[in-house]
Amino acid sequence: MSKSWTFLLAALLTSVIVSGCGSNEKPTEADENANATEDNKVEVENTKDEEVEEPATTASNTSDFSDLIKYMEEETEGTAKVLYENKEPQVHEMDGVTLSLDAYTLVELNDFHTDFNIPFNDQTNGGVIIAQYTVKNELDKDVYYTPFLYLSFTGAEKDYNNFRDLLPPEEQLVEKLSPTNDYLLKAGETVTGYYTYPFGQDHLQDALNVSTVTVEVPAPLAVKDDYSSTIGKDGQFTFSLNDAGAEKIKANAAFYNDKVTLDDMGEKKMLKEQSGIGKSEQLGDVTVTFDGYQFTDFTPNAVEAPRFENFKTGIVLLTVKFNLDNKGSDSVSLSSMSSKLTLNDGTQYTLGEGMLLDYSYDDVIAGGQSGELLQIYLLDKEQYDKIWKNKSFEVEVGPIRNQEAKDISKGKTAIFEF
Repeated sequence: MSKSWTFLLAALLTSVIVSGCGSNEKPTEADENANATEDNKVEVENTKDEEVEEPATTASNTSDFSDLIKYMEEETEGTAKVLYENKEPQVHEMDGVTLSLDAYTLVELNDFHTDFNIPFNDQTNGGVIIAQYTVKNELDKDVYYTPFLYLSFTGAEKDYNNFRDLLPPEEQLVEKLSPTNDYLLKAGETVTGYYTYPFGQDHLQDALNVSTVTVEVPAPLAVKDDYSSTIGKDGQFTFSLNDAGAEKIKANAAFYNDKVTLDDMGEKKMLKEQSGIGKSEQLGDVTVTFDGYQFTDFTPNAVEAPRFENFKTGIVLLTVKFNLDNKGSDSVSLSSMSSKLTLNDGTQYTLGEGMLLDYSYDDVIAGGQSGELLQIYLLDKEQYDKIWKNKSFEVEVGPIRNQEAKDISKGKTAIFEF
């Protein structure tokens, strides 16, 4: 009898009665590439009120990873040590469908069998992040949710994805929403399961040095394989890997979510900010409200530093927040928005840096909806300190464009002085 079967038999003999979280019959697995190291299978909870027996490895209601870690040690013949654990949930809402990161743990896994070394960059020492996710469909209709939850970090050499051979298949998030079930998430259904992210020893150290990693959250589809039927927007979760990462995340919560903050491109220090300004201008069917701004002293990290090499005396970032109230029928494109900052009493200007904003083609404010727009500007620190900071600034935003980048405000722009 193999080691994995022995373990599962022992688990069944020590099973506990769990109310209301049973699972439907496991679907047939799809054909796999024999050399694949990243396989996505989904685990879906049965929402019927009934009592079923589950193996002792089930930890979905307690966020207790100990049994899963023990299973991983048995399967890999390795030795595991918990480095960090976080049980503070993060939730991303997508217009009636939510994905939550319930908890996660970072485990050092050493001296494991060579059969498992491929996703660990051909090393037999490394680490694994085990994450517990819950996806919930609160709509009155079925949706399709593909849980490809890729992980990355500043300077990462690749994206990291689930490696299914480390945990019991029935515990994994990709089990009943698998390709054989079309990634179907039924109306009112809730799914809880686990995801693993393996790192070889070198990559683990790189991630620990950065101290935080991010996971991209995909949005669900209303129609199978129809990416024009997206519900809500993509999102992102940020994981701290140690105490330094936790402090970084706490500090970043004070800043607007431009790409510099979201992608952890370096360190920000607040210089000056104001919120709740509330000045408004009308551009066609859209009311543009100047809500606030933040001046921050910015030091890029080693990976991002080459992008800012022209700033020899330091960098100040100005991030401006607008609120847009779209009363028209066209969607307003956030990625197509342009702006200009005039400074030094009107004698100098600079344009907004779209590459430092986290907007894509699909980021829009639909007709009849309201939303946030950020704009960001790169300023030379020496000139800011000596000249600009004690003088007025003027920001000009617009014209308003739709998703096809067509001007829908007849060339008009909104101008605000501060």
